[in-house]
Amino acid sequence: MDQDAREQGLLTALTTEHFVLQTSRGATITESVGRATVFLSLLSAALIGLGFVSSSGHLIKPYLGAVLPTLVITGLLTFARLVQNMVENSLNLKRIQHIRAYYHHHLAGENDFFADAVSGGGDTRTIAAAVGSAASRWQLLLTTAAMVGAVNALLIGLGATLLTGVASGSATFAIALGVAVALVAFAAQLVYIKRASIWLSG
Repeated sequence: MDQDAREQGLLTALTTEHFVLQTSRGATITESVGRATVFLSLLSAALIGLGFVSSSGHLIKPYLGAVLPTLVITGLLTFARLVQNMVENSLNLKRIQHIRAYYHHHLAGENDFFADAVSGGGDTRTIAAAVGSAASRWQLLLTTAAMVGAVNALLIGLGATLLTGVASGSATFAIALGVAVALVAFAAQLVYIKRASIWLSG
């Protein structure tokens, strides 16, 4: 096989791989939106149910005792999968950037068709920065996983408040403890996201 045929075959393979990676990215984004929607719909249904039982004092505690653990477990599982999707999506984008760097250096010539693939020549750190995996830590708060993590933290804090209120009878102490537990839960989930992003950029 001569050099021209080899390069043409490689270009065809890269084009196919580019399409497959882009399709995979679309699938992970769709799954993330779907999972977040299902979780938030479940939460909304639980709040509507709470409105129905709130008029009966003897039903509130059993209802919350059944619903809160379900929401927390579902939320944590949703959060874990959203982080996995975030990592998978970013890895796919990083691989796409490698392919685009090849397009630029071998096909674009002097034209800046692929501006974000120009500097660094496809270097991994340059591409990681381009896809945002080495971006500001504050951007982690804007992810779908962080949003679900915030809801999880509120649910966990609410559960701690209710349990403490029943055990101690002090509303002030129960609320203070619930807020502290919620903050710790949210911080723990942010650390989990941060570690995933550090592993990705590494």
